[in-house]
Amino acid sequence: MKKIKLFPIILLLIILVIATISIVWTKFNISDNSQKNTDYTPEEEITSEDLSKTTVTLYFIESGSNSLKSEGKLVDSKTLLENPYKKIVELLISGPTSENLQKVFPENTKILNATIDNNCVTLNFSEELLNFKDDTQKYNIINSILNSLAELTEVSSIKFQVNGKATDSMNEEYSKIY
Repeated sequence: MKKIKLFPIILLLIILVIATISIVWTKFNISDNSQKNTDYTPEEEITSEDLSKTTVTLYFIESGSNSLKSEGKLVDSKTLLENPYKKIVELLISGPTSENLQKVFPENTKILNATIDNNCVTLNFSEELLNFKDDTQKYNIINSILNSLAELTEVSSIKFQVNGKATDSMNEEYSKIY
């Protein structure tokens, strides 16, 4: 009779020991893993502002030569939604960030408006645009704008206006040569 009463008590003790060991083991592993996770610190957190940025490719004149070179600028995508053509030209007017590149526009030039019709962007500038030094600067302005805007798939050509009117010195529709 004593053997029968002793057996359930021993069985209960074995179950309690196994349960205690398993609880301790689980807590040890969880605390060990959580310590590993808290030790990791990312180099830089990505903010929602960073997620809304995109790179636009702009073309400027390389210092010491007369050739166009591209420069990527990181801009907020939201600023491109309303009028991407005007915004890209504004970025060109503001000039490059690289010291090896030069801006092509005459001083105080402003973009007044930009519209697109049949893949041709009409750019309306302030009269300062016409203050270019020579034909080389004129064609650098045209090619800088044309190459930068042609990065957008819907753009195949550009036209110029000054204060809302066509100008004699830039009166053509300029297309990118592929």
